[in-house]
Amino acid sequence: MRAFALTALAVFGLSACSPSAEAPAAAEAAPEAAPVLAGVDLGAPLRALGTEPFWAVELTGSELVYSGVDRPEQRAPQGEPVLQGTMAIWEATTGAGTPLSVTLTATECSDGMSDRTYPLTAMVKVGEERLTGCAATVSALNAAGESGVVVDMGPSGTAQPAV
Repeated sequence: MRAFALTALAVFGLSACSPSAEAPAAAEAAPEAAPVLAGVDLGAPLRALGTEPFWAVELTGSELVYSGVDRPEQRAPQGEPVLQGTMAIWEATTGAGTPLSVTLTATECSDGMSDRTYPLTAMVKVGEERLTGCAATVSALNAAGESGVVVDMGPSGTAQPAV
């Protein structure tokens, strides 16, 4: 009887060490956070803009929308940016077949017309035309005055820290 008890204990002990038939469900990977450049969340709607000539590119999250004075609006799908050091680059082709490239660099920028300081410098290439300007989130631009630093404001009304 004692031998049977020892055998039973050994069997139960080994079964406790073996993996269960029901493996726990694999933990779902959390979605990756959008990249941040100079404290700017690149997953948020962005606007790059310039003067002489006046132009803008809206990065809506799904589209790149180029517009300018006396220029037709052009739209292209917005993919994920390619990050290279302090730069984020989006490349696409508009519905009209025109190559469109937006490069944002983590350097402060002045648009030359206002007293604003933007967190990003922008270079846009539409076909063979190269345009330079500045960029920030749409929310920061909407909250900014005609002078000062263009920065996203936190819920308490204070500037979001640069990351």
